[in-house]
Amino acid sequence: MNLTPLVQLNRANTLECLHFGAVAVVNAAGTLLARAGDAHWLTFTRSTLKALQALPFMGTGGPEHFGFSQQQVALMCASHNGEDQHVAQVQGMLDKAGLSYKTLRCGCHVPGLFSLLDTAPPPGLVYDERHNNCSGKHAGFLAYCVQHGHSLDDYLTPTHPLQQAIRADVASVLGMNANDLVMGIDGCSAPNYAVPLSRLARGYARLASGARDEQFGASFAALGEAMTTHPDMVSGGGRNDLAFMRAGRGDWVSKIGADGVQVLGSKSRREAFAIKIIDANKPALYAASVEVLDQLGWLDDAQRAELEPWRARPIVNARGLQVGERLPVFRLQTI
Repeated sequence: MNLTPLVQLNRANTLECLHFGAVAVVNAAGTLLARAGDAHWLTFTRSTLKALQALPFMGTGGPEHFGFSQQQVALMCASHNGEDQHVAQVQGMLDKAGLSYKTLRCGCHVPGLFSLLDTAPPPGLVYDERHNNCSGKHAGFLAYCVQHGHSLDDYLTPTHPLQQAIRADVASVLGMNANDLVMGIDGCSAPNYAVPLSRLARGYARLASGARDEQFGASFAALGEAMTTHPDMVSGGGRNDLAFMRAGRGDWVSKIGADGVQVLGSKSRREAFAIKIIDANKPALYAASVEVLDQLGWLDDAQRAELEPWRARPIVNARGLQVGERLPVFRLQTI
């Protein structure tokens, strides 16, 4: 491993925690522009893959076929909070495809509105598969199967035509051979892939390129526009992707993944960076992401102030007392 310290925590001027990871900054052509640690670290993409998993559906006119709104296209890329607005949009997608929510195979968990935001759910809370953070992606999966006459019960099986189409498109976007994608199973039971961090960044640089991408231009334009226009669909209140894309003023396409992965692409620059925090610490991941934006010169003064809370530099206890500090300890190395 060639991971590097990215963020450290101090308490009483004494080092308490050190979060290691890697950063890759890449353009749409796949050129590595800057790095910290091993830019080619092999890591599972987790939910950062969602926008790319939507490509077969986008490329065959799925949204137009079913009349999906722009909010619903954004929801296919989402790790949402399970808020009422998210559940309503997922149900709308299923209605347009003529399906019941019981067709979803993503499983059921406490809505992220509570689990991700560390808030106690109300007594008697009722939730189902539509509240799963991945339900928008799965609704898109199922709509593709309805559109093309594929079986529904096994749509997550790696050999299913849908998953084979996804694997082929993901490999193509990342500039890899499909056989080189290391497959695992994600939290929502869908196939997921481990790829070099630099390849993941390239995928988001191409996504951010939108219509300028020669192969997937129309799909990328629609996905990127949906995500940046409706970032509340991509995540929800209190979440970093919503904050990042709002701060980006339509230029930044941002997506977090479980276990310490973050990718952010700039439309105007046709560049993106990908980060992996090896211990999956979320505050460290957020702080490192804002620091990368700052070191790349992508922040103006207003954006820097807007994202300052995501650096979470002062460490505050339950009484509101500052007991330590969180600091970035890396410098990007220009290639």
